[in-house]
Amino acid sequence: MNLIIASDHAGLPLKCDLIPWLLERLGLTATDLGPSSSDSVDYPDFAGYLCRNLLDGNAERGILICNSGIGMSISANRYPGVRAALCLFPEMAFYARHHNNANVLILAGGLTAPFLAREIATIFLREEFDGGRHSRRTDKVESVSQANFR
Repeated sequence: MNLIIASDHAGLPLKCDLIPWLLERLGLTATDLGPSSSDSVDYPDFAGYLCRNLLDGNAERGILICNSGIGMSISANRYPGVRAALCLFPEMAFYARHHNNANVLILAGGLTAPFLAREIATIFLREEFDGGRHSRRTDKVESVSQANFR
């Protein structure tokens, strides 16, 4: 599986911990979209980089990390076709995949210990979508995200 990952400056420490662990333990190919320093950056820019890459078919799944996870969640879910889920616990990652077919995992770098982020990411990357009745629901979400509301 190809994976893309990005953060803002607050999510950088967790991202730097997570990438080598994912490559070594899960044998994934990962592309780091930045940033590479702790200089202040704007999270919507990095959410956008990741979402556009995902929608262009450059990866099957993505991971975004900011301090609380909220900003990245809001930003990523603005892109039709992106189903980003903020997961604070492993069970949330399980349901994000099985019931919601989430394709972007959002982690809260300021709230999530590295050992817990590794467990959440592992579940998110290994689990599959259940389909069935859940497809009907995810299709409705997708149709709403593509509609023009005023």
